[in-house]
Amino acid sequence: MDPVIVVGGGPVGLALALALARHEVPSVVIDQTQGLAAAPHGPNGWSDPRTVVLRADTAAMVARMGCADALTEAAGWTAWRTLRRRQELVRVDFTPAPSSASSPSRTSRASGAPRSIESRPTAALPAATSETPPGGRLPRERPPVPRRDRTAAGAPGIQGPSPAAPAAGHQARDDRSSPPSVSGPASPLHLAQHHLLGSLAAAASRSGLVRLVADCRLDALEQDGQGVSAHTTGSSTAWWRGSFLVGCDGPRSTVRKLLQVGFPGRTTVDRYAVAVLRAELPFSGEALLHWDPPWPGESEVTARPLPHGCWRLDWRLPPLPRQATPADPALTSDALVARIRSTLTGWCGTVPEYDLLASAEYRVHQRLAKRWRVGRVFLAGDAAHQLGALGVQSVAEGLHDADNLAWKIAVAWHHRASRALLDSYQQERRAAVGARLRAVDQALPQLRSSGALRSVRRSLLTGPTRRHAALLADAQVGTGVLGAPAEYRRSVLSPSVLGPVTKSSAAAPSGACATPVGGQVEDVPVISMDGGRTRLRSELGRGLLVVLVAPGTAVWESRHWLSAGLMPALTEATEALPVAAELLVTESYPGSPPHTVLLVRPDGHLGAVMHGCRPAELLAYTELLLDDEGGTADAEPSLPTSA
Repeated sequence: MDPVIVVGGGPVGLALALALARHEVPSVVIDQTQGLAAAPHGPNGWSDPRTVVLRADTAAMVARMGCADALTEAAGWTAWRTLRRRQELVRVDFTPAPSSASSPSRTSRASGAPRSIESRPTAALPAATSETPPGGRLPRERPPVPRRDRTAAGAPGIQGPSPAAPAAGHQARDDRSSPPSVSGPASPLHLAQHHLLGSLAAAASRSGLVRLVADCRLDALEQDGQGVSAHTTGSSTAWWRGSFLVGCDGPRSTVRKLLQVGFPGRTTVDRYAVAVLRAELPFSGEALLHWDPPWPGESEVTARPLPHGCWRLDWRLPPLPRQATPADPALTSDALVARIRSTLTGWCGTVPEYDLLASAEYRVHQRLAKRWRVGRVFLAGDAAHQLGALGVQSVAEGLHDADNLAWKIAVAWHHRASRALLDSYQQERRAAVGARLRAVDQALPQLRSSGALRSVRRSLLTGPTRRHAALLADAQVGTGVLGAPAEYRRSVLSPSVLGPVTKSSAAAPSGACATPVGGQVEDVPVISMDGGRTRLRSELGRGLLVVLVAPGTAVWESRHWLSAGLMPALTEATEALPVAAELLVTESYPGSPPHTVLLVRPDGHLGAVMHGCRPAELLAYTELLLDDEGGTADAEPSLPTSA
């Protein structure tokens, strides 16, 4: 079968190509920029201030794509704090990210890599036949700030340990009311987007299943029941033939326009200035949202640590005048420097030594494509959605698009996928992103209205203020509708009943699990059949995983229990499945009694839970994935389209 054509060589397009390669599916990545092998950066290591915040599950995904080196250039956070003027409203203390986020390999694995969706000879890649932030980048010259001695350890500031008097306009935290505190979630990882992009490009270059084609622009596509033909100009003026095509080509997506898919939405009133600084701040390792800070001219500023003593700072700016045009400069370089100096003074008591590494201004867009699949053509990442208000992470959502779509295309590439499987990509991911967009639309009027702000200023940390403060933290912390991993409870791939209901099946005990069907599984330690020990998320991204909860297995060598209890029958049932699947064992899983069996999808979402060995139910789930009518995977061909 022909390779998958991926249009767009940004983080989402490269991640999709690597995820497909993990499933042994070849791809061609077409990008209109001059080069994909290395991400450009300026003399100080930064070309623009774009960064990425990865939750633990997203970081584990990046690691298993062969990009664990990118995570070494990421900073974990010790805490997230939300302040309103001088008072701390919310504090969330983090635990270090789990080891699977940086070390995806098994220990003591004897039999090599586990199977993909299907093991087959590597397909050859055929030859061709005949994001900067919106608003532009501010000047990156270092501002003419006098060098000063760095602030001493006990200098006044937001959280200085010294009893010295606070600086003018800023006092020590008001402790009359204790802030709500949450402890325990894994720390997100924060890194420069160019580090992530460079690592993805390097991994793609190493892969024998990914071909990178730069300086190549798509201008037409056609599709039929067997595949997609794409015409490009530039470095390669040619027609390319693919089994599927995925548009990962950003908010101005050519693929989306060729498909004539609508992209409704709006530009929010929120606009921001962002700067990356190298500086020493008095809350080392902590990310901070300062709401209505006690110095003039600011309504909201966020500080998030990066590696090597760097910080990303975001300031929410006043709305532009009605008569302003997009070409009007909204924030001058001098105005940015003034904001930096006033913010550092408010936090540190004086302006410490700092270096301005990169800066920009951007506006937040809220858009959602009406369709994410047209026949054999799909949309992913910014081509399918734009979001970013209240800290929602657009790149991270795009990576989850890629992870969700890759295994479904792989089933279609190696077998014949059902219409339901291919349609489930849009059903699941569009619903998940749409829920975040709706939550933002509902929250912004409450958070941005003058009445809400007056209410906050009057409040003594009662209901509305607590809710607003928690909402502002959700996307960064990874909680709530803005930040928690998506749950696909209403998906066709999350059935309440598997297989025909008989008297015996109705009488059998059902499985129990703290994770809902369709939810993201916990990253528990697991043991493979060859005795290799790793974590569950490290094993994702290939075939289905059948996970048996068996207390005691962690303390005994696998030879003692491989032929005991449920193991022989469950091994046989797993090997009999028509798609690749692997049996794993875990000592325990939250909410699951012994002998619970979890069926985990390649993207880490729970497909089914059952008690004991249920071969018929395992088989019934795989039947949801495969075409039994002869041709559903290539349904819905569209007419030829051209730019």
